[in-house]
Amino acid sequence: MKLKILKKKIRRLEKRLQEGLRKLAKLKQNLQATESAKAMKAARKSAARAIAARPAGKKPKKKLNLSPERRAQLSAAMKARWAAKRAAEANAKGDSAGQGSAQRPLPQPPENKPDGA
Repeated sequence: MKLKILKKKIRRLEKRLQEGLRKLAKLKQNLQATESAKAMKAARKSAARAIAARPAGKKPKKKLNLSPERRAQLSAAMKARWAAKRAAEANAKGDSAGQGSAQRPLPQPPENKPDGA
């Protein structure tokens, strides 16, 4: 084989190898981009599922930034309200018990008749 032809073949082969390396690098880059996009999509999907799993009507409670004085004031008001509610329930139970006994007729004592019978 002539030297000129050999050099030409070597040049062509090197060129093909260079193009092959570029192609390989590009394919690897595409693969990495596809994998990262797939991971992002999966993360978004799981976050969407977590949001959907939460009851629609319920919103997360906001934390109140109360001063200790205001917190104590609210606590006292709530305790008073609960005590009033318990007292109202106790009165309602007491009234219903009294009504039940009032509905039953009481036995009448025998009347004394003047004729002795």
